[in-house]
Amino acid sequence: MSRSPREVAERVARMVSGEALSFADMFAADGVLTYPFAAPGTPAELRGRETIREHFAAIADGSGAILDMAGIDSVIRETDDPEVVVAEITHHGRSRITGKPYRIAAVGVIRVRDGEIVHYDDYMDPVALSAALGRTPQLVAALTREG
Repeated sequence: MSRSPREVAERVARMVSGEALSFADMFAADGVLTYPFAAPGTPAELRGRETIREHFAAIADGSGAILDMAGIDSVIRETDDPEVVVAEITHHGRSRITGKPYRIAAVGVIRVRDGEIVHYDDYMDPVALSAALGRTPQLVAALTREG
């Protein structure tokens, strides 16, 4: 069964909220995930379903649950391009690294073809993400680096 772009974006939101769905399995074999505002230590682009799967598996294996999520808010907006939706997802809770509350907002521009994500631009708030992960010094260093 082929899912509409809205249905795929709704699955992404459910996955973010903690439902046991595989993010990588939502992508086409040659799908691309980009982070245009990538925080330090985050790749700017992942190409291919298996690369995406390996990246998220490494994160899960290396750190366990680092954020205790209390909830999410999401809005899915359709566009004039029938393949593209915009997902606004904000999740909040407490960071296990810093012990402090966090709130991370992201906007995803998601292109879906034949029920699979072919391109996903994830505009995640790098300041909030760095703070939640205890990486503010790395973010400051990246922002103040010359050249």
